[in-house]
Amino acid sequence: MRLLTYNIHKGIGGRDRRYDLDRIVAVIAQEQPDLICLQEVAEGIPRAGGEDQQSLLAASFHGYASTYQTNHRFRIGSYGNLVLSRWPIHRAHDVCLRYLNRKKRGAQLVVVDSPHGPLHLVNWHLGLHESTRQWQASYLLEHHCFQESAHLPTMIVGDFNDWRNTLAHGPFARHGMRQITEPLHRFRSFPAYLAMSALDKVFCCSKVDVTHAEVVRSPLARRASDHLPLVLDFRVRHRTDVMMGEIRAQSQRRHPDSKPA
Repeated sequence: MRLLTYNIHKGIGGRDRRYDLDRIVAVIAQEQPDLICLQEVAEGIPRAGGEDQQSLLAASFHGYASTYQTNHRFRIGSYGNLVLSRWPIHRAHDVCLRYLNRKKRGAQLVVVDSPHGPLHLVNWHLGLHESTRQWQASYLLEHHCFQESAHLPTMIVGDFNDWRNTLAHGPFARHGMRQITEPLHRFRSFPAYLAMSALDKVFCCSKVDVTHAEVVRSPLARRASDHLPLVLDFRVRHRTDVMMGEIRAQSQRRHPDSKPA
């Protein structure tokens, strides 16, 4: 399966500052993802043509299931997170991650009915302050809506704004989640035209096997937004798969000269 996560900056180019949602659609379509997790999707913002981007993006990826979460509201318009899935979305929750009186942030929690079994997916956009991000990550990982599906193969993706990469050794380590987007120099995604910071990240539980992950650095991606998208290919393992893997590993330790069937 293939997943893409992308802060689309409301469809406004990071360097030319030109609004063009078609560029965003083209960047995404080029990667042919099964799951699309977007941040800063605009609705009714004049600077973004006043368009309802969630509807336009859903129409561009016809047949994908979709769910949208409004995060930040302006005097006119708002923006938020959007998940598009090639497969049905079985369950969806929106969790507010606003900390004190700071800018409202949010996380989308969905369970996708993939052909390989259910997948628990979180799409979020974290705050700009270190203390805010630490609270947001801990709050989400301990939230009852997250915990009710935490037994499933789980992925957390999006714009972490974690330029110092402190979350990996804090909340995520405590909850047994591993970072896929490392070493950091391979996953620099911001600013798109001269990427220096690895703000966009992916964390997974042990039931997700990522076979390939990279930042999309095409010429169009460098112009379309102020972030570059991340794309990754992965497999999920459910309880039976995990148990069989453990049995094979134990057998190999006992009989090191034997070959796997």
